[in-house]
Amino acid sequence: MSLTLLERVVVVGDRVLIRPRTGEVRTKSGLYLPPGVRENEKVQMGYVIKVGPGYPLPTPPEWDEPWKPREAQYLPLQAREGDLAIYLQRDSVEIELEGERYVVVPHSSILLLVRDEELLEE
Repeated sequence: MSLTLLERVVVVGDRVLIRPRTGEVRTKSGLYLPPGVRENEKVQMGYVIKVGPGYPLPTPPEWDEPWKPREAQYLPLQAREGDLAIYLQRDSVEIELEGERYVVVPHSSILLLVRDEELLEE
């Protein structure tokens, strides 16, 4: 069984892979906004696809067994797969995987997460 490219992607550090949410958006007066206008907005939203391990923690200086290999330790991120993330567009990096558009965003650029617990129970 071969893995897809998206399944083989490893997100590094404190970064989050997000699939931007698309769809028609209307102004208050009822006008539809074209995608080009929406992509230039400062704040965007999308669904969290993958999450990095977190913020790396330093190894304590009083390591009492220097001959043993050290496992990297991380402070985990708040974002989880499936969350709806509202993030700052200026800090994101756009990539394309298997013909779909994704953005890589540092965790510190995420302003808000919307989590649906019912989706996580399945």
